[in-house]
Amino acid sequence: MTGSFSARLGAVTAERGRLCVGLDPHEQLVADWGLAYDASGIERMARETVAALADQVAVFKPQSAFFEVFGPAGVAALQRVLADIAQTGALSILDVKRGDIGSTMGAYARAHLSEGAPMAADAITVSPYLGFEALRPAIDLAHESGRGLFVLCRTSNPEGAAVQLATSAGRTIAQQVLDAAQAENTATGLDDVGLVIGATHEDAGVDLTGFTGWVLAPGIGAQGGTVEGLAAIFGDAVGRVLPSTSRGVLRAGPDASALREAAAATVLR
Repeated sequence: MTGSFSARLGAVTAERGRLCVGLDPHEQLVADWGLAYDASGIERMARETVAALADQVAVFKPQSAFFEVFGPAGVAALQRVLADIAQTGALSILDVKRGDIGSTMGAYARAHLSEGAPMAADAITVSPYLGFEALRPAIDLAHESGRGLFVLCRTSNPEGAAVQLATSAGRTIAQQVLDAAQAENTATGLDDVGLVIGATHEDAGVDLTGFTGWVLAPGIGAQGGTVEGLAAIFGDAVGRVLPSTSRGVLRAGPDASALREAAAATVLR
């Protein structure tokens, strides 16, 4: 990869805007497209969406689980979707939420962050709840390969609050995750360690002052988050926020023009 992930993301969002379109082929959405709910159907849905939005959207976020459910055929479909995204000039964030320790975390990292790996993406989502430092194999490989990480911090689901807003040593767990991510960004100067903070909250629940990484903000649309509400949630950090929507765009398909209009409307509302 040429240049850091953060720099490449900054360049493509400056050109196309900051919208991230999630590729989450829910069974009902696939049916609404008139497709069979199988590996072929979800592949067609995802790849036609990428083709329709190829020059319009900065980031696509495939949700790995919707492909993995179909076994090897689904994983092969996901590989082709990732290859398509790479051809568009957009960046891919593979939503896998990996989190483990030692050699296992290293294997996950190599699967998704190594140059030439079949399942490689520009960035992946990771879980810090085995300890932030347990992510070290992924952090180091991301830096080496010019890729990025988005660490779960304050997620969009209401159940997350019980853990993420719990307090230890005077700080919430979410704030400790943010502080650890920023310490990494400060140490390297790369700003390639981002956060996942849902767009569904009244406020971010963390102090983003001085955070220099990017923030992936899922929950726009079906989960109740709005583009208009981003400034209230993220304040001065809003310029580094990637609002993410899936159903809000995908349900406009399969017509390519309708998909483009839905993506544009999500940004402009």
